[in-house]
Amino acid sequence: MQHDYVFAGFGGQGVMFAGQLLAYAAMDEGLQVTWIPSYGPEMRGGTANCSVVISDRLIGSPAVSRPQHAIVFNNPSFDKYVDRIAVGGLLLINSSLVTKQAIREDITTLYVPATDLADQVGDLKLANMVLMGALITASPVLTLDAVKRALDVHSSKRDKLPLNLKALDAGAQAVVAAHREGCLAW
Repeated sequence: MQHDYVFAGFGGQGVMFAGQLLAYAAMDEGLQVTWIPSYGPEMRGGTANCSVVISDRLIGSPAVSRPQHAIVFNNPSFDKYVDRIAVGGLLLINSSLVTKQAIREDITTLYVPATDLADQVGDLKLANMVLMGALITASPVLTLDAVKRALDVHSSKRDKLPLNLKALDAGAQAVVAAHREGCLAW
């Protein structure tokens, strides 16, 4: 089993933290992991992406050219990754900010209004955790509980933990609702 991911957005949207959290959760579950960050010209406001590879065996290369999963936080990231996703992959889109529609029929596309849901939770900056909850529910390589444990163990912002957990749950619930409405099959 090997799964690869790309998280992409503007600096400051929590792209790196989301990827790192996924890597920590997988590592805590005894899996092999790589996490490679890539920053644009500015850390805040510039483009940022990271790749994560999770496997049950040694990972030959941390490079991810055709990800199975792409989590895009903004329009430029959508443009960059929509055509790179492997056939049968998952494109997870923050539909609060991404105004474009994917036309590929060989992947699963899931639109989650992550920024809007984060606002309802109480902090716009938690859109990354909403997307993480959606990702783990739509493509359960790890359990949501494993991600929550990793957040508890590896987060330095203890005071933000309750809101982060609520944001993860909001993302998970959005995917369950999409599945119930027939917008997502798994």
